[in-house]
Amino acid sequence: MPQLFCSARVALAFASAILISACASIPHDAPIAGLRLIGEQRIALKQLFQGTTVGGLSGIDYDAASNTWVMESDDRSEINAARFYRATLNYDSKAFSGVSLNSVHFFTQPDGSRYPNLAHAHLDMGDEVADIETIRVDPRDGSLWYGSEGNRKVGLHPFVRHADREGQYLATLPTPAMFRVSQDEVGSRNNMSFEGLSFSSDGKSLWLGMEAALYQDGPLATPDNGSVVRITRLDRTGKVLGQYAYPIEAVASRPAAGREADNGVSEILAVNDHQLLVVERSGVANADGIYANHVRIYVMETDGATDIFALPALAGASYVPARKRLLLDLEKIGLERVDNIEGIAWGPRLANGRRSLVMISDDNFNVQQVTQILAFEVR
Repeated sequence: MPQLFCSARVALAFASAILISACASIPHDAPIAGLRLIGEQRIALKQLFQGTTVGGLSGIDYDAASNTWVMESDDRSEINAARFYRATLNYDSKAFSGVSLNSVHFFTQPDGSRYPNLAHAHLDMGDEVADIETIRVDPRDGSLWYGSEGNRKVGLHPFVRHADREGQYLATLPTPAMFRVSQDEVGSRNNMSFEGLSFSSDGKSLWLGMEAALYQDGPLATPDNGSVVRITRLDRTGKVLGQYAYPIEAVASRPAAGREADNGVSEILAVNDHQLLVVERSGVANADGIYANHVRIYVMETDGATDIFALPALAGASYVPARKRLLLDLEKIGLERVDNIEGIAWGPRLANGRRSLVMISDDNFNVQQVTQILAFEVR
């Protein structure tokens, strides 16, 4: 018996080693078959940390060099100056056991000052009010890239900026003029522009995702009809390498009478050279004005799609949109609730060799919402 037990144990160890080796050999940009939920953690509403109020966490990314996560807040410097947090997420393939905030850092404008809120901004002197919705760690050097939606009401254009690891301004990435705001009904809609950002799988370029359609591209999604957004690939100098039309689903359910509902892209994440994960997040208000969130993750396929960059308007134009397939419906994985998921990022490989993936929700500093962080195993 001892000899048989020992042989079985060796065989099991050998089989496990083969499995881990096989999983580790899967390329980082391999197509995704599915996601398995590992677990969920939450950050308390308006938790205080190093003199700031934590909330509005609308973007997340993993910094492999320091084994920490960066999580930016879309607070428009109304509670505290525009900022991001570094955190440690403790999970493995079996459980997600905790979240620890490590530090807070403030983004700066080109002149070195922190971003002001609208009430104290000197717009005529070049101040900008940042509405930061997405953040990425540069795979080359650990610096940061982030996107702001701007503010159409006061003429502030959306932007993408490059900062050092502490959030100090380095540069602004040139982006297509079609995304600028206007007093006319062309360009970006208010609070519906740069919502998604991702480095390409090789780290040489960036993908930039709009939340909703440009005015000239057609109407917003409704419970009866979908919409379309532009997802653009740019090199590190801002040169457009391609742009594709991504079809958005109709709003997932109907709002109560007199209430609002929407559906849009809340983040993107490159899988490989021709595929991206796209988060479609739908918010639907009930009679009390409380929103239910419907969140689905799709795989976007750019191969075979028309490069639409030369089309000034998509409404009435002829083109082939990107294909998509549903990867995950968050309402069908056993969560107690699905909140306002706005961030998605690759994490480190698990002990079994498979990749991990993390999502985060933006609670809008709202007592009716939560900040939830979800960890997944990638299959």
